[in-house]
Amino acid sequence: MELRQIKYFIEVAKREHVTEAADALHVAQSAVSRQIFNLEDELGVDLFIREGRTVRLTPIGRIFLEHMEQAINVIDDAKQVVEEYTDPERGAIHVGFPSSLSTYILPTAISAFHEQYPNVKFQLHQGSYHDLTEAVIKGDINMALLGPLPTKYKKKIKGTILFSENIIALLPTSHPLAEERSLKLNQLQNETFILFPNGYILREIIEEGCQQLGFKPKVVFEGEDIDAIKGLVSAGLGVSLVPEITLVDNLPRASVKLPIIEPNITRTVGVIIPTERKLLPTEKLFYEFLKDFFMRLEKFQN
Repeated sequence: MELRQIKYFIEVAKREHVTEAADALHVAQSAVSRQIFNLEDELGVDLFIREGRTVRLTPIGRIFLEHMEQAINVIDDAKQVVEEYTDPERGAIHVGFPSSLSTYILPTAISAFHEQYPNVKFQLHQGSYHDLTEAVIKGDINMALLGPLPTKYKKKIKGTILFSENIIALLPTSHPLAEERSLKLNQLQNETFILFPNGYILREIIEEGCQQLGFKPKVVFEGEDIDAIKGLVSAGLGVSLVPEITLVDNLPRASVKLPIIEPNITRTVGVIIPTERKLLPTEKLFYEFLKDFFMRLEKFQN
């Protein structure tokens, strides 16, 4: 089995089309087809079902793909380790993040890190809470910022809390409660809410807070991006509950933020890394920087 065969196989599996895979790989279609047939012959199984010009994976092909993607990640990591070994301050960092951490936390941390290590490159991967957790477990990335930290998968990932923050109310300035200094959550039980869709961890946190007071929020708009949610509130289409950090230096016009005093809804924010793989040298540098940066920030704020 050759590395070239594996890469050809993965590309064909991804595109489900040999010609398109060959174009992407910049090789002849016949070369791709020949290597796939050689691979199947060596393994003694059919990896694809041929349907004219298109193909699709067999059940064993899907299993093989999952393992080969992990193998390629390991090989890529090994190559990067070699490249970074002599100078980790010139490597690359792949880090995942949800939209709720994209407007302040991640840019602030990267900016501070980049002042010390200006030659390090970043590749950023935005995604949902559950997708990012799976990406770290599978090896697509080695690090992700999340809030809150996952409580499952303790054998697969390690989480470090960087800070805790409150979930606060965001209201249009035209709202009758906009002049209040703080709110009890049950004051919003008859309001229309703008929240993340079902399956998003922030939606779960907010619904749990409402359930503590015996009501379920009436959700009229859903958005996967925190800025879109804030924009809808600003337009007067409803109220929302958002992490306090998302409004630092970024409070939309025609809206107000109010602390919630009952119940106190909070979330932890931290960084997760795999337990079964070592961080690359540059990633380890950033991981240690994050822990130190937020510890110093917390001391300064207190």
